[in-house]
Amino acid sequence: MTLTPVRTRRSSEELIRAEETTLAHNYHPLPVVVARAEGVWVEDVEGRRYLDMLAGYSALNFGHRHPGLIAAAHRQLDEVTLTSRAFHNDRLAGFAEGLAELTGLEMTLPMNTGAEAVESAIKVARKWAYEVKGVAPDRATIVVADGNFHGRTTTIVSFSTDESARAGFGPFTPGFRVVPYNDLAAIENAIDETTAAVLIEPIQGEAGVLIPDDGYLAGVRELTLKAGCLFIADEIQSGLGRTGTTLAVDHESVVPDMLLLGKALGGGIVPVSAVVARRDVLGVLRPGEHGSTFGGNPLSAAVGSAVVDLLATGEFQRRAADLGEVLREGLTGLTGKGVVGFRARGLWAGVDVDPAVGTGREISERLMAEGILVKDTHGSTIRLAPPLTITREELESALASLEKVLG
Repeated sequence: MTLTPVRTRRSSEELIRAEETTLAHNYHPLPVVVARAEGVWVEDVEGRRYLDMLAGYSALNFGHRHPGLIAAAHRQLDEVTLTSRAFHNDRLAGFAEGLAELTGLEMTLPMNTGAEAVESAIKVARKWAYEVKGVAPDRATIVVADGNFHGRTTTIVSFSTDESARAGFGPFTPGFRVVPYNDLAAIENAIDETTAAVLIEPIQGEAGVLIPDDGYLAGVRELTLKAGCLFIADEIQSGLGRTGTTLAVDHESVVPDMLLLGKALGGGIVPVSAVVARRDVLGVLRPGEHGSTFGGNPLSAAVGSAVVDLLATGEFQRRAADLGEVLREGLTGLTGKGVVGFRARGLWAGVDVDPAVGTGREISERLMAEGILVKDTHGSTIRLAPPLTITREELESALASLEKVLG
């Protein structure tokens, strides 16, 4: 069998057609083929430039190819990239120490993807419930919110309320109780002696950047402490500077029992995720009970440590807070002019477009034609989540383009 040589100089149209015939159709990307990127800008194979207002769903909080993160990766590539956890490596301890200091927690379980972090937290919460709380074997339950997005593994879609993620993938994993988001009374009613944890996104990103009422997160913390169960905060999208603070829970000065991080933790270079928790929570794990070949590898630990160092200065949190006011002001000005509503915190917004103006997909395609990349979520809602390195001028330019396509 002779393989056809890989072609390196193909048009966007040719490459999209090749993807459609050789890749599983689990995504519906916009018809742009990115070949190069720097900072907040990407360039397609024909040399057209676009302002990235999505930032890889917050995986690129520090922009494309941030020089400090690239330098950290290059240095580590010259040393060692993978050992597996069969051995220690010289980068992992510093990474874990840095995350503990950044989050105010004590121990880290390093993984790769956000879904792995969620799955890991579910396992840890159940084991903690049996060994520490005294729940009867195989009876532990976890309370979650409707509209959630924690990933698409079989266990996670078992408690999703998005039928596009569930249909055709059963039978589903039991042990979850779904309650309305932003409803403390519903959580209180769902908690009983079998409850291991309450798993919540402080802001629901995939649902359209839904921000709960003030006091909700503090209320979840109070309820879980009272009931003797764990509070797990999924900050895979909302964390690491996105909302103007290091974590979204920081807006209410809440410290969860377990914190889930990912996306931006890898700096847009390598997949890195982590469960960060109190010592008595992660301490229930023993050798052989959970693992990952690539979790905590030297390359990911080096990049993750560099990310922690960037956040330790507070610069990116301040930028997100300051530029978030510019974003909010711009969207307020568009309300009633094609925008029927929006929700924003820091440099993160869900924008509801008048369906008469277009669907979220159609608005995204019109913006792409103007050199602005965003992505729709549900119906006529689009998400805006630019890199935290964006300038005021670039952000205002993107808002001007949005105004143009809405007109």
